[in-house]
Amino acid sequence: MASRSYGQYCGVTTAVELIGERWALLIVRDLLVGPRRYTDLKLGLPKIPTNILSTRLKELQEGGVVRRVPLMNCGLVYELTPYGRRLEPVVLALGRWGFAQMGDPAPEDVVTADSLTMALRTAFRADAAADLPAADYEVHVADVALRVQVDGTELRIAQLAPPAPPVGGAMPDGEAGLVFAAGPGIRLLISGEVTPAEAIDREVLAVVSGDATLLERFAATFHIDPTGASELVV
Repeated sequence: MASRSYGQYCGVTTAVELIGERWALLIVRDLLVGPRRYTDLKLGLPKIPTNILSTRLKELQEGGVVRRVPLMNCGLVYELTPYGRRLEPVVLALGRWGFAQMGDPAPEDVVTADSLTMALRTAFRADAAADLPAADYEVHVADVALRVQVDGTELRIAQLAPPAPPVGGAMPDGEAGLVFAAGPGIRLLISGEVTPAEAIDREVLAVVSGDATLLERFAATFHIDPTGASELVV
């Protein structure tokens, strides 16, 4: 656990002491995608100093959030404990909450394979996907490429580029039904601020190959209302 103590007996206080230190929650975010070696975590968080990464991993292990285990053909990897995996709905909710204030990226901001994976998991609407036919997409944002497969309420994401870590799982076979490339403006499609047709006309994204009409299904399946209105319970 981090050395900082707020001196209050409260569940929120304990949570902040466990994961509130700088970079800790982003380490958790990336480990929600899958187990990672130390070098994988460093590549996925290029601005984190190595001493801080080591310190945060040690603190997260001491707090029971992360563990270090041997994995065949990969050596030692870091993975979330069952207790740590219980943070997934918290991280997804934080992603939806922060989406409203994202704005345009700064010049030095980067998109990583793990951050984009979690962004799509954050935006995924299982309720909408359940009523739509299965779909298979290949999504390119900056230097990142993901294969995104939706089948009912099931979402599968494989990292194509940069090459997935050895612990990243099997790659899908065949070609995607739709391949498209986008910049940061993809958030406008996910928020519903532009329609798929407008996104193409305004060059928010470009269809590389496949069935362009699948963009309508993508927009319905991956959506975050930036006002939060769709999440209100009446």
